[in-house]
Amino acid sequence: MFARLTAAAALVALSAGFASAQTPTTAEKPVTAGSATEAGKDLKEWQVAAQAKTGLAQALATAEGQGSGGRAIDADFERADGKNPAHYSIKVVYPDGKLVEYGINADTGELYKSENQPIERYFTRLKPSDFTNAKTSLKDALAIAEKTAGGGKAYEAEVERGGSAVEYEISVALADGSKEIKVGPDGTAKAD
Repeated sequence: MFARLTAAAALVALSAGFASAQTPTTAEKPVTAGSATEAGKDLKEWQVAAQAKTGLAQALATAEGQGSGGRAIDADFERADGKNPAHYSIKVVYPDGKLVEYGINADTGELYKSENQPIERYFTRLKPSDFTNAKTSLKDALAIAEKTAGGGKAYEAEVERGGSAVEYEISVALADGSKEIKVGPDGTAKAD
């Protein structure tokens, strides 16, 4: 009887030890991010941007909706840091020449900051009227770039600052990397 009890106790102890060896500790569990703000630091920027709950097109609409007649001209995805959530930093130019940078939370889609910027710092030849009169808006260019890239999610866009016409360079996050697409003033796209 004692031998059976000892054998049974040993078997329970062995099973418990095996089960605990199979259960990963907190440190061993893979890091999964529920939002772009929580995403691990070991991920590349395009990977973090792909996890954002708010897409760049929605963030552009929020930024452009803050004033009358403004057009988004530049958008950068920025990772979360100690004082800011993961967000899109979007520059909007207004017909009167005013340039405002808006911070749009990448997870909630809400505006969380705004700041006036001097337009002269960003452009050498382009004027606010060039953006107002452009045939292709940044929002249209995003859709064109995503289609040209074969899907994916646009996460950054900038206007060519030294050019004489509005031309955008857009970064698109794909499943296996990031692709740069240029969209010209007439809406034609070419991969970089």
